[in-house]
Amino acid sequence: MSDPDLIDPIRRAQRDQDRAVAEKRRGTGATLALIGTLGWLIVLPPLAGLFLGRWLDRTSDGRFWTLSLLFTGVFVGCWAAWRRIDEGHHDD
Repeated sequence: MSDPDLIDPIRRAQRDQDRAVAEKRRGTGATLALIGTLGWLIVLPPLAGLFLGRWLDRTSDGRFWTLSLLFTGVFVGCWAAWRRIDEGHHDD
């Protein structure tokens, strides 16, 4: 006879241990790919905002488009990187 009060915590601990082992098996290539992806996610939106802002400043009389779109790009890039990192923490 088995006691369910003892079996359930043991099964839960085994499942947690198996999950920890599986998560640690991420290879060097996958880690480098993640770092590269985060770099592109953080750098490209501010650059796009900078170029778009410079173009708008040249075509209009205002001077605030470059700075405002640069900050918007920084915000969007950091938000996208945060979401990319957060994807790995949710269990399916």
